[in-house]
Amino acid sequence: MNEQSTFDEVKRRLAEIHYLGRAKALFDWDERTMMPPGGAESRAEQVAALVRVRHEKLASDELGRLLDELQPFGEELSYESDEAALIRVARRDHEKARRVPVELLAEMARAASVAENVWREAKRRNDFGLFLPHLDRNVYLRLRYAHCFEREHVYDPLLDDYEPGMKTSEVTAILADLREALVPLVEEVSPRAAEVDDTFLRKTFPVDGQRALVRRMLGALPMPSESWRLDETTHPFQMSLSPTDVRLTTRYDEDDLPAAVFAALHEYGHGLYENGVDPALDGTPLGRPTSLGLHESQSRMWENHVGRSLPFWRRFYGALDESFPGSLDGVGAEGFFRAVNKVQPSLIRIEADELTYDLHILLRFELECELFEGELEPRDLPEAWNERTQSYLGIEVPDDAHGVLQDVHWAGGDFGYFPTYSLGNVIAAQLWEKAREALPDLDNQIEAGDFEPLREWLREHVHRHGRKFSAAEVVERATGRPIEVGPYVRYLTSKFRTLYG
Repeated sequence: MNEQSTFDEVKRRLAEIHYLGRAKALFDWDERTMMPPGGAESRAEQVAALVRVRHEKLASDELGRLLDELQPFGEELSYESDEAALIRVARRDHEKARRVPVELLAEMARAASVAENVWREAKRRNDFGLFLPHLDRNVYLRLRYAHCFEREHVYDPLLDDYEPGMKTSEVTAILADLREALVPLVEEVSPRAAEVDDTFLRKTFPVDGQRALVRRMLGALPMPSESWRLDETTHPFQMSLSPTDVRLTTRYDEDDLPAAVFAALHEYGHGLYENGVDPALDGTPLGRPTSLGLHESQSRMWENHVGRSLPFWRRFYGALDESFPGSLDGVGAEGFFRAVNKVQPSLIRIEADELTYDLHILLRFELECELFEGELEPRDLPEAWNERTQSYLGIEVPDDAHGVLQDVHWAGGDFGYFPTYSLGNVIAAQLWEKAREALPDLDNQIEAGDFEPLREWLREHVHRHGRKFSAAEVVERATGRPIEVGPYVRYLTSKFRTLYG
């Protein structure tokens, strides 16, 4: 078989693996949005079977042999070519897969599917004990998974699944830098923040009005309408089956308007990234975003840099006011902007202001590391969670539904995911700083409802590459600098010192 024939055969096999992964994504989306509770047990088996088939194909000796044959061919190609990128990414995926027994991976998928359904009921009933056996199982299985790999730290393989190549020590350093910079800034602005009037946000906002507002806002943003849909779920998420089949979700609470609005903008940012991947890469390992940190940079950018900006609310305040007649009399765009940027420690991560958000991530990262280092047992998580929330945020946790049960990630077995939110914040600010240099009229464009220039800049420098380059490579190519905390600290300092005088 010549090189081209071998490459074509590898692409064919990788396409099957890719589409099996997309099929699992459809199962996951359906489970979280449409599936009746009675389907949970069967769905767990369906997901486990699909994961088993996909893993067997990815870890197969034959695929490894073909990739070995292609290695000299790939080394002769330009590093930036699609072909060279496909070979190196496929080899990395194969090498990781072959280290993990297929039955372990299937059991991880089965346990996570069951746990997610139990978590929803446990959260509704505020019953951590109901969820605990499933959390125990997830931790045990992920620990077995971590031990399949050589590592500096037991947490490294879990982190690598979401942020390829990053080490626990690097995340620890980034979060330490953020804490050192942000805690004094929180202390500086908090006394002024208390003067901001946000009482109007605690009114009742009918869910029908929220649905209409969110759809109107998202419809005005630059993702083609035929490429996405919006549904409701317990914990908002985004999932894509292809660049032109993007599934967004949000949640509505008549007593919490910002929750629906900013969750929808957050997931929209994820979806816009998926929508912008070069269509030529679909059906290959390159046809997805390269890391969760880069993925979260896009969601946090649209949620915060765009969605919590004054130009954005000058554009959409009229739609907001029309959706809730009489509820916002006398507030105005600037008053609303100030209210949704008020710095006040909160219990719920996804409702946190920008300044205190990373403290929520630090809390979760530390607890995850302690779980896998053996320093903390799952049964002791509520107490540890509550103590750290009091220490970092100065808030007493009233119950587990507002504490340790608030996030879906541990139910889904997604240990290693949380640090990517802070990494996303850091990358978002670095990209935003560069985008503003390239688009000096960006504020006026946003206020005019013209989001195309920003979308095109992001598509050119970030989205289209898929997994061709690592997150670090994408950031350096886009900004000329390695990933660094400085732009994020500058952004927050400038925004909140300006906001609070």
